[in-house]
Amino acid sequence: MRYYVTADIHGFFTPFHNALEAAGYYEDNGEKKIVICGDLFDRGAEARQTQDFVLEMLRSDQIILIRGNHEDLFCDLVTKDRGLPYNHHVHNGTYQTALDLTDYDIGMAGVRHFDFAEAARNTPYYREIIPEMLNYYETTHYVFVHGWIPCCPEDRFRFSMYEDWRNSNLPQWTAARWVNGIDAANAGLTVDGKTVVCGHWHCSYGHSRYEQKCSEFGPDADFTPYRAPGIIALDACTAHSGKVNVIVLED
Repeated sequence: MRYYVTADIHGFFTPFHNALEAAGYYEDNGEKKIVICGDLFDRGAEARQTQDFVLEMLRSDQIILIRGNHEDLFCDLVTKDRGLPYNHHVHNGTYQTALDLTDYDIGMAGVRHFDFAEAARNTPYYREIIPEMLNYYETTHYVFVHGWIPCCPEDRFRFSMYEDWRNSNLPQWTAARWVNGIDAANAGLTVDGKTVVCGHWHCSYGHSRYEQKCSEFGPDADFTPYRAPGIIALDACTAHSGKVNVIVLED
């Protein structure tokens, strides 16, 4: 099986489409699947196009979806937060995604927030896409996650692995979606015999901190995939770089 793997599209459909095209996805007539390691929305303005594409791939069984922390934020917004524009929903772009997918304007969404939340719960994103998302997907040589595998951070750069991380409970997986996998891998928290492929934390951080080859966000920043023992990180920080990373893996 050939996997076209990406992460953190964040509603930037055009760069995602261009990256798939550059990787040869559309010309590949072999056995293939797309893997998206979380965070489909909440930054770019192409939420509808992203939703339509993911739905098409789901219905034709051509995609594997990993749940990210921004999927959790969307669920919080439309359920326990009742559609109210709390600061973290606005800051993270979640509120704008709900507006884009429901066609509510911001004034009406604020006045009728219960109806707004219900409309968001009736979107294909909430009803069809999120329920298909996995905490992780594993092949012979790779483990695909969003942030990292469930672990116990002792401080920013020290982590303890759960012995049976695959069977972690929901709170543990929810917390893992926020972990900086680049730091975790460099602290030695890896999976024996496998490479963990993740998103969530921008690749330029790894290139800057652990390779000392560039700045993190300056004109020399490197947002290409970060590779080190036990890890491939894919978040291209598209809102800043304008690019989406897609790698091709055979397994």
